[in-house]
Amino acid sequence: MLHPLKKRAAVLLSIATVAAALASPVTAAPAAPAAEQAAALRWTGCATPRYPTLQCASLKVPLDHARPAGRQISLALTRVPHTAATSQGPLLVNPGGPGGSGRSLAGFIASALPKDVAAQYDVIGFDPRGVGKSEPALDCGAGHFAPVRPDSVPRDAATEQANLERVRSFAESCGTKHADVLPYVGTVSAAQDIDLLRAALGAQRISYFGYSYGTYLGAVYAKLHPGRVHRLVLDSVVDPGGVWYEDNLAQDRAFDARHKAFLAWVAAHDATYGLGTDAAAVEERWYAMREAVGQTPAGGKVGAAELEDTFMPGGYYNGYWPNLAEAFAAYAVKQDPKPLVAAYERFGAVEPSAGNGYSVYTAVQCRDSAWPRDWNQWRTDMWRAHAEAPFMTWNNAWYNAPCAFWPTEALQAPDVTNADLPPALLLQATEDAATPFGGALSMRDKLKGSALVVEEGGGNHGIALSGNKCLDEKVSAYLRTGQAADATCPAQAAPKPAAATRAVPPSAGGAALHGLLGFRG
Repeated sequence: MLHPLKKRAAVLLSIATVAAALASPVTAAPAAPAAEQAAALRWTGCATPRYPTLQCASLKVPLDHARPAGRQISLALTRVPHTAATSQGPLLVNPGGPGGSGRSLAGFIASALPKDVAAQYDVIGFDPRGVGKSEPALDCGAGHFAPVRPDSVPRDAATEQANLERVRSFAESCGTKHADVLPYVGTVSAAQDIDLLRAALGAQRISYFGYSYGTYLGAVYAKLHPGRVHRLVLDSVVDPGGVWYEDNLAQDRAFDARHKAFLAWVAAHDATYGLGTDAAAVEERWYAMREAVGQTPAGGKVGAAELEDTFMPGGYYNGYWPNLAEAFAAYAVKQDPKPLVAAYERFGAVEPSAGNGYSVYTAVQCRDSAWPRDWNQWRTDMWRAHAEAPFMTWNNAWYNAPCAFWPTEALQAPDVTNADLPPALLLQATEDAATPFGGALSMRDKLKGSALVVEEGGGNHGIALSGNKCLDEKVSAYLRTGQAADATCPAQAAPKPAAATRAVPPSAGGAALHGLLGFRG
């Protein structure tokens, strides 16, 4: 999806009144008018061992909201029902993307919140239009990420042309396979779907908890329907002023800084990895590895582009650093490519089902706002960014480049400035690469009365309900009462080297959350 803006939490809090608590009274969300309950949902049990009370349903919505009686599509839903005597209504959850499936997130959120908080809400997961189990589901081009791809850095005309052919072919395939749907896949359409879901749930107001891109979707919904919002939690916040081309350029710089943080961590643990104690020298060894696999792909499948894919998740979640460092050390020190191939298969390889997520990602981002159609502008901008931030600038460019050739016209992104909401709660790590810190400052300014909780020194993307007690307490208190204030929480400790991360069970907070949020979103 989407400049390391080095404004510190202290700067933010110096321009805000820290002690000013923002309040919204605790009241049960009233039922929707009878006329809005016509599309009542039919929930059936779809329990899993981990989430024994999970229920499933589907909702019909119009493909084109301007023609409500026209063609209908379906949204796949999940629910963990409230158990308290008095409910605060639905809490819709979204993992980001765009293209992320929210059906599994409902169970996670309901189980990760304190029991007394979860008991007050019907936690609702949903696959947005085009995603996952919703129908129709987009899938534009099988094998688009099959290894070995051309080097992402186009140092010659032939490499650039090979990459251009890939992305142009993907855009053309999407236009051919989904011409009837693409004009209606975008953030505004998804936000309108949310309001139909609200009505089908029989709720006059909803609460919403979104991560990453889900923060932008929530802000757009709130802009369209401010009177329908009860609580609004936005974690790892998109900069609404950069949607989407500028946000991606900002992301390139922030990921480069986060990659350098990983390499510094490797250097600090030279006793384990043997790659040296100087971070700059470790960085040189990483780029030497990139050059080597670009010439001879590791295991016949990890070339330069795939290497970037493998290490990029480390920019989202530092819990992956020990595994990535082991793979790096095995290749660079022991000349053993097998751990690197294993790391690629775990972190970088795109599963067949992920074609849907990427298809929706491009469909939404390319439709939401204007992208340059002149490749010369892309080339100029990317080389300029690459000079500052070589780690993933070109990789990210090709990930988004189908938008230069997209078959639908772009819309104008809405201004999410909003003075009509109850207080919203924003959460942001200062060193987040996927949604840099400045985006949270921008969103905070646009949502009047909102509060920003900053994880000082944190670099993970998606920080609530992932093990930081201070952050989790802020979220829980807000969902209980609607009260929030600007605050700072310390970051969690950096990971330990070697096998410790592999020993973390899948249900552990950070690992579980980041498995649901995925990468690039």
